[in-house]
Order: sequence, then C-alpha cells, then structure tokens
Amino acid sequence: MRMTSTAHRDRAATSPPGRALLRRAGSAAAWLWCLPAVAAALVPLVYLTWRTAEAGGAAVLEQLARPRLAQMTLNTLLLSGAVTISCLVIGTTTAYLVSRTDLRARTAVHLAASLPLAVPTYVAAFAWRAAFPDADGFWISALVLTVSSFPYVHLPVAAALMRTDPALEEQSRILGDGPWRTFFKVTLRQIAPAAVAGALLCALYVFHDFGAVSILRYETFTTAIYSAWKLGFDRTGALVLSTALAALALVLLTAEWAAAAPGRRARRDSASGREPTRLRLRRTAPLAYLALAGLTALSLGVPAWSLVRWTLDGVSTADPAEVWAAAWTSLSLSAAAAALTVALVVPVGLYAARHRSVLAAATERVVYLGYALPGVVIGLSLVFLAINVDWIYERFYQSAPLLVFGYAVMLLPLGAGAVKASAAQASPQLGQVAASLGAGPVRRLATITLPLTAPGIAAGAALVFLTAMKELPATLLLRPAGTETLATRLWTYTDIAAFSAAAPYATLIVVVSAVPIWLLGRRIGRLRP
Repeated sequence: MRMTSTAHRDRAATSPPGRALLRRAGSAAAWLWCLPAVAAALVPLVYLTWRTAEAGGAAVLEQLARPRLAQMTLNTLLLSGAVTISCLVIGTTTAYLVSRTDLRARTAVHLAASLPLAVPTYVAAFAWRAAFPDADGFWISALVLTVSSFPYVHLPVAAALMRTDPALEEQSRILGDGPWRTFFKVTLRQIAPAAVAGALLCALYVFHDFGAVSILRYETFTTAIYSAWKLGFDRTGALVLSTALAALALVLLTAEWAAAAPGRRARRDSASGREPTRLRLRRTAPLAYLALAGLTALSLGVPAWSLVRWTLDGVSTADPAEVWAAAWTSLSLSAAAAALTVALVVPVGLYAARHRSVLAAATERVVYLGYALPGVVIGLSLVFLAINVDWIYERFYQSAPLLVFGYAVMLLPLGAGAVKASAAQASPQLGQVAASLGAGPVRRLATITLPLTAPGIAAGAALVFLTAMKELPATLLLRPAGTETLATRLWTYTDIAAFSAAAPYATLIVVVSAVPIWLLGRRIGRLRP
C-alpha cells in the first residue's frame, strides 16, 4: 500500500500539472533568497520618501518654492544636456571610425577611447584644476565630464557595430547612397538603441557626479545636498533636494531601460560573420587623426601630465605612512563591499536568468534602483536612518559596516548584471540531469550552478571592488570618524589646493582602475564581427 502511494505521488509530480506546480514552488523558494537584496535596494528610497512626507507638506512646499531649487535644477539639466549631447556625438564618431573606416591603428584608437573610464571624474577635475588653477564653472565642468564620460557611448556603439550586418550598408551604397546618407539611413538606425542607452548613462552619470563639480565649483543638486547637510545642517532642505534628485534620476533610468529594450531583444545572429567594407577616409584622414589626437590629449594627456608633474613634487611632501594607510583602508572596505554585494546578488542573478516572469523582471528592476540614486542621496538617506533608529545609531552610526552596506546598495546592479549574464550562458540541462540522479537543490547549487557561474561572480566582484575604490560622496557622509580612503584624501587636499599632496592618491586610484578598463577595451576592440 505504501509503495502504491509513493508511485502515485511520483506520477502526480511528473504529470504536466505536477511539473507546473513544482516549477511554481521552486520559483517561489528561489525568490525568497532574493529578499535580502530587494530589501537592501529599497531601504534608501523608502526611508527617503517616508522622511520627506514626515516633514510635512508646508515644509516641503517651502523648499520647493525657493528660487535656489529652480536654479540648481536648471544648472543640473544644462550640464547634463551639454555633456550627454557631446558624448553622443563624440562616442558615436569614434566608434564608427574604428569599426567602419580604414583608419590605421584602430585597436590603439579604441583603447585610447576606452581608457578615460579609468580616470574618475574627480581625478580628472583635480588634474585640470592643478593645470589651470583659475578654471571653474560650467564650461570647464562640461568639458571634464564629457572627456571622462564619452566611453559610455563609444563602448556599446562599437560593440553594436560589430554585431550589425554590413551587407545592409553595402546594399545602400550599391543603390547609389553616399557614405553620409548610408550612415544616417542604415547604420544609425541599427546602432540607435546602443547609442541612446549610452547617452542616457552619461546623463545619469552627470546627475550622480559630486567630486568633479565640487572641485570645479559648479553648483548642482549633489553639491547643494552635501552643503545643506554638512555645512548648514538643513535636514529638511537636504531631504527635499535628495527626493527631487532621486525622482529625476529614476525618470532617466526608466528612459534608459526603454531605450535599451530594443537592443536587448535584438537577435544574436544578426551579424554576417565577415569583415565590413571599410569606408576610405582619403583626404579627411589627417583631419580624423588630428581630432582623435586632440581628444586623447584632453581625456588622457592633461590628467597624465598633471599627475606626473604633481606626483614628482608630491612624493617628497606626502607622508608615505598616510598614503599607504589610505590605500589599505580603500582596499579593505572595497573587498568587504565586494563580498557583501556578491552574497546579495548571486540569488538575484540566478533567479533572473532562470525564470522568465513578471516577478523576476520586477525583482531585477528593484535591485537596479541603487543605480538610479546618486551616492550622495544613498549616503544621506542612510545617515538619516542611523540617526533616527536607536539600535542602528548605537551599533552602526559612523561605522565601517554602514559604509560597506551603502557601497553594496549602490553597486548591486554591477554584481547582478555580471552574475545574470554568466548564469544565462550555463546550460540548465546539467542541473536537470543531476536532479534526475537524486541530487538535492543544495548539492546542485554547490556542485553545478555556482561553478558554472563562477566567472560572472568573479567579474561582478571585481567591478564592485573597483567602483567602491573610487566612490567619494557616500564615503564622505558614511565613513567612521578619522577614517580616510584614497578618494577622501584626494578630495580633502584638492579642496585646499594642496595639489602636490593630492597627486599620489590620484595616481594610485588611476593605476588600480586602468587595468580592468584596458582588458575590457581589448576584448571589445578586436574590431571584427
């Protein structure tokens, strides 16, 4: 009788309704492991909204009616618009030159167009300020952010050009269209999702930036929020400004998702697998080389010259113990942030890769909320949380764990994206075979899923580690008293124009950041379909 009952349960489990029920149960169990990451991503936004509502409608309206808010909104939008348009033009042009023309040394040009990402914007601002002490305001801020951010457009557009079918462009030319008409009629339509998504990332980056605009003395939302809290202790004003900036950033992030959706839905077999017919530059070649040389000089030459110049002076003036203490603090905090972030995002990445459902998509989007919130907003929301919740204040206010948690909230998308991409490439059939042989969920996870996803986990951990090394505004707000990182030391010395003392810190940040950017540029820069 017992054997009959067991066989009946086995037949029920293997029937179509039984399999569907098991899949739903497995999906629900897998989603429960995502709850810590979802909760971490929602903490700053929920708390910020709650505290702003608690301030009262009158106080919020008073803050919103201030002329300064309108001026900061205008300043931020103007800077974001100028940088975004410039990056869109420059990044698309450089990607087209290395992918569709007979430009020589294309790999070197591609690497030169990728390496500016290794220079944090506040390091670039420090370099320009050190080279030109009187330079400040809108135009220099727009220039520095543009030459630092255009790789966000160049890299995805170059990758998109390698995936597109060059036969469409050749057919357009056979039909009599010239190079310009072919570019706008055929090529631009194919790369538009990648170009727009990259441009919107540049806009978000400007919204997030604090270090560059602070060093170059151009007031935006981020500098005003930091000043309201740190200098004036205007909590209501800081809350309202943070909420307004978060709303603008969320709108931009939604636009980025919508723009990138066609690219995500594109077929992977669209490339023809052959070299495109390259456009001959002929008489315009010298102009192209001159423009690329000028761009490289602005994006890499000025920072390199300034860093070398001031580092040679700074080696003799800087305290080696202080430099290495800041470096060790940065390394240890970044390593802790990488470990915590990976622990949170591995379930999310696996769940998003293995389950195609509304719940899976919503979970992934919630985790990406940290990307929409600037570091100064996340840092300030966690400061308010620690101050107003007694047990958090007693245990975690101005502590390393709270700073590491803030890093994790901001950098969840970096880890989740890498884990999801790696998990999506791993065949689920191995897990099904192991299950048929009697392996339980924990054993399958430890022996099959995690080993197959290990490259993505390692890549996500590396991205989180390197980004945390460069993080400035959240570190300034959340760091324990007396704790200094490479970024905070650089910002402190630059604020008082002590460029020689600041240079060693800037150089260490750039050296650590350059390695993964160089490897990424080489991988995408193979320049063949």
